[in-house]
Amino acid sequence: MSGYPSGDFYSTPDLGGGSAINNSFDVQYGPQLGGGILVDPTATVSQRTDSAAAKRSVAKLQQQQQALFLRSVKRRIHQTSPISPLSPVSPEISTASSATSGHEADPDSVHKMRNRLQELERQLLNDDDNDEEGDCSPASTIANSDWSETMQSLVTPPPPHKPLSPSPTTSSPSSSNSSSFCSTNSITSQAKQQLLDAALAISEGNIESAAAILTRLQQVSCSRPAGGNPEQRLTAYLVQALLSRINPSDTCFPVSELYCNEHVMATHILLEASPCFKLGFMAANHTILEATQNQAKIHVVDFNIGQGSQYVTLIQALGERQSAKPAVKITAVNDPNASFPDALRIVGDRLTKLAERVGLSLRFGVVSRKLLDLNRETLGCEQDETLAVNFAFCLYKMPDESVSTANPRDELLRLVKGLGPSVVTLVEQEMNANTSPFLARFSETQSYYCALFESLEATITRESKERTLVEECLARKFTNCVAREGRDRVERCEVYGKWRARMVMAGFEARPLSAQVSESMRVRLNSIRPNPGFFGKEDSGGVCFGWKGRVLAVASAWR
Repeated sequence: MSGYPSGDFYSTPDLGGGSAINNSFDVQYGPQLGGGILVDPTATVSQRTDSAAAKRSVAKLQQQQQALFLRSVKRRIHQTSPISPLSPVSPEISTASSATSGHEADPDSVHKMRNRLQELERQLLNDDDNDEEGDCSPASTIANSDWSETMQSLVTPPPPHKPLSPSPTTSSPSSSNSSSFCSTNSITSQAKQQLLDAALAISEGNIESAAAILTRLQQVSCSRPAGGNPEQRLTAYLVQALLSRINPSDTCFPVSELYCNEHVMATHILLEASPCFKLGFMAANHTILEATQNQAKIHVVDFNIGQGSQYVTLIQALGERQSAKPAVKITAVNDPNASFPDALRIVGDRLTKLAERVGLSLRFGVVSRKLLDLNRETLGCEQDETLAVNFAFCLYKMPDESVSTANPRDELLRLVKGLGPSVVTLVEQEMNANTSPFLARFSETQSYYCALFESLEATITRESKERTLVEECLARKFTNCVAREGRDRVERCEVYGKWRARMVMAGFEARPLSAQVSESMRVRLNSIRPNPGFFGKEDSGGVCFGWKGRVLAVASAWR
């Protein structure tokens, strides 16, 4: 038994105030960003083809005609030929091909060449019907390859622009986007590479080149994020993030918005909607239940309680214990400078009412003190209670040694170690975006949020209001990560290996998750099928959750 009530994996019991997802938000949202990236006409290498070369190619084709009569041609008889009567080679295409090579095309030569090519095609497609299919001799393979390549070079005009150079100092962005079109499938590695090119230009101080690349990406974006696929939507936001890096004063996502009520509510929706984050909460709850088993008094200290959703299942599980129900105390530590302290009292009232419904005694308290003022006395810790400390998506927002010599991140860990907790749970995003240089940080951010945006497809519809809230929440987060430095950069995620090193240096030792926890997480993962893109695995004492090979969150326990 996992200790959790049965029910829909995504459902959250009513705490008296309704679910945050179902609440109506009377707020004004920022402008919608473009979502689609168009096909760049500079993606292929220009080929020089003039009428003289075309004639030589025809002569070569005549020599190879015998080989082209081999049986392998039979396999192409039902395919559309590059010069079939359904799609004839127009004089305009031939003329354009010749003109791009810098030579004037002779109309008579072009006409004769087109007729000769069509004649060859008819001869090939009228091959002996009695030939056996499936002959794949080397001669036929080479002939097919030569025919295809030669025909492509004769009938396909080269693109009008050169490809974007990997080096921003040599790139020459196109000034014309007239041939672009908005398609949900148009963004692939090309747009990703251009974003990396822009980031590289920024890192090298070539702001003019970076701005030109970003302007082009902006111009070819779909006007509505809802109209594109996840990659397109993410690219539109990343363009804005890099523009904000170039001009910090002109940004739609200032640092202050990371602390606004709208961002907090959107974060709550994200944590509830993403199985990777929700399973991280559940793994932490399982660990707390195991560490406090058969204890009469339990005290949980939380440094980032948010909307309190994590404790809904914890309270329900404690209320279902067959033995004597424990007395539970939850202490939410709050920043004394927070602009909305009353929100935590509302969370406490809802959790208290839930505890009453399941027959559990709960005391909820809020402590608003500076880090240096926290100790067992100010936190209300008692000698006869079992203490658990929960760090769920909290520590990454604490400044570290790269920001301040005081190193509040490690200082908090040492302070918690001094409290003598029975268990400390840690849940964090798996992203190396703290002390990495800007270019590496941008590449990591792009990769991480690409997987996260794709995973949202399995849980929130594109057109929903919640999806817009969540995506703008994520945009604020990664904009802060890539566009800000120093104390203005709040988003400082690290990978599990670095968190493990910090915990050990603070005096903690790992508390491996039990087989029961692992099995419970496996059951939860199976419950979200048919979305097999989500996965879970154990690694170095922690349990990892992710999407299609990319780990998004890691939960671990310490003592």
